[in-house]
Amino acid sequence: MTLLDTATQVVATTDFSSLAKLGGAIGAGLATIGAGIGIGNIGKAAMESIARQPEIAGDVRTNMILTAAFVEGVALLSVVVCLLAVVM
Repeated sequence: MTLLDTATQVVATTDFSSLAKLGGAIGAGLATIGAGIGIGNIGKAAMESIARQPEIAGDVRTNMILTAAFVEGVALLSVVVCLLAVVM
Protein backbone atom coordinates (compact mmCIF):
# COMPACT_ATOMS: atom_id res chain seq x y z
CA MET A 1 0.00 0.00 0.00
CA THR A 2 1.48 3.31 -1.05
CA LEU A 3 1.38 6.58 0.83
CA LEU A 4 -1.12 8.00 -1.66
CA ASP A 5 -3.51 5.08 -1.09
CA THR A 6 -3.25 5.54 2.66
CA ALA A 7 -3.89 9.29 2.41
CA THR A 8 -6.88 8.73 0.14
CA GLN A 9 -8.35 6.21 2.58
CA VAL A 10 -7.89 8.58 5.54
CA VAL A 11 -9.52 11.49 3.69
CA ALA A 12 -12.41 9.30 2.56
CA THR A 13 -13.18 8.17 6.11
CA THR A 14 -12.58 11.49 7.89
CA ASP A 15 -15.52 13.61 9.04
CA PHE A 16 -14.73 17.26 8.33
CA SER A 17 -17.67 18.70 10.28
CA SER A 18 -15.47 19.38 13.28
CA LEU A 19 -13.06 21.35 11.09
CA ALA A 20 -15.99 23.32 9.68
CA LYS A 21 -17.11 24.17 13.20
CA LEU A 22 -13.60 25.26 14.15
CA GLY A 23 -13.33 27.39 11.02
CA GLY A 24 -16.70 29.00 11.67
CA ALA A 25 -15.80 29.82 15.25
CA ILE A 26 -12.44 31.31 14.26
CA GLY A 27 -14.10 33.28 11.45
CA ALA A 28 -16.73 34.71 13.79
CA GLY A 29 -14.05 35.75 16.26
CA LEU A 30 -11.93 37.41 13.58
CA ALA A 31 -14.95 39.27 12.20
CA THR A 32 -15.77 40.60 15.66
CA ILE A 33 -12.19 41.66 16.34
CA GLY A 34 -11.94 43.33 12.93
CA ALA A 35 -15.15 45.27 13.46
CA GLY A 36 -13.99 46.43 16.88
CA ILE A 37 -10.70 47.68 15.49
CA GLY A 38 -12.45 49.37 12.57
CA ILE A 39 -14.98 51.18 14.74
CA GLY A 40 -12.18 52.24 17.09
CA ASN A 41 -10.29 53.75 14.15
CA ILE A 42 -13.43 55.55 12.99
CA GLY A 43 -13.94 57.04 16.45
CA LYS A 44 -10.28 58.05 16.70
CA ALA A 45 -10.33 59.81 13.35
CA ALA A 46 -13.59 61.56 14.19
CA MET A 47 -12.27 62.85 17.50
CA GLU A 48 -9.09 64.11 15.83
CA SER A 49 -11.06 65.96 13.16
CA ILE A 50 -13.44 67.48 15.73
CA ALA A 51 -10.43 68.61 17.77
CA ARG A 52 -8.95 70.30 14.69
CA GLN A 53 -12.21 71.96 13.57
CA PRO A 54 -14.79 72.10 16.37
CA GLU A 55 -17.32 73.98 14.20
CA ILE A 56 -18.00 70.89 12.04
CA ALA A 57 -18.57 68.55 14.98
CA GLY A 58 -22.19 67.82 14.00
CA ASP A 59 -21.33 66.76 10.45
CA VAL A 60 -18.41 64.63 11.59
CA ARG A 61 -20.50 62.95 14.26
CA THR A 62 -23.24 62.12 11.76
CA ASN A 63 -20.78 60.62 9.29
CA MET A 64 -19.02 58.72 12.08
CA ILE A 65 -22.24 57.09 13.28
CA LEU A 66 -23.28 56.20 9.73
CA THR A 67 -19.91 54.64 8.92
CA ALA A 68 -19.81 52.74 12.21
CA ALA A 69 -23.28 51.35 11.47
CA PHE A 70 -22.10 50.10 8.07
CA VAL A 71 -19.07 48.41 9.61
CA GLU A 72 -21.23 46.83 12.30
CA GLY A 73 -23.69 45.58 9.68
CA VAL A 74 -20.98 43.87 7.67
CA ALA A 75 -19.50 42.37 10.84
CA LEU A 76 -22.90 41.04 11.91
CA LEU A 77 -23.44 39.48 8.50
CA SER A 78 -20.06 37.76 8.60
CA VAL A 79 -20.66 36.46 12.13
CA VAL A 80 -24.02 35.01 11.05
CA VAL A 81 -22.39 33.29 8.06
CA CYS A 82 -19.64 31.85 10.26
CA LEU A 83 -22.13 30.62 12.84
CA LEU A 84 -24.18 28.99 10.08
CA ALA A 85 -21.03 27.08 9.17
CA VAL A 86 -20.85 25.88 12.77
CA VAL A 87 -24.49 24.79 12.87
CA MET A 88 -24.66 23.14 9.45
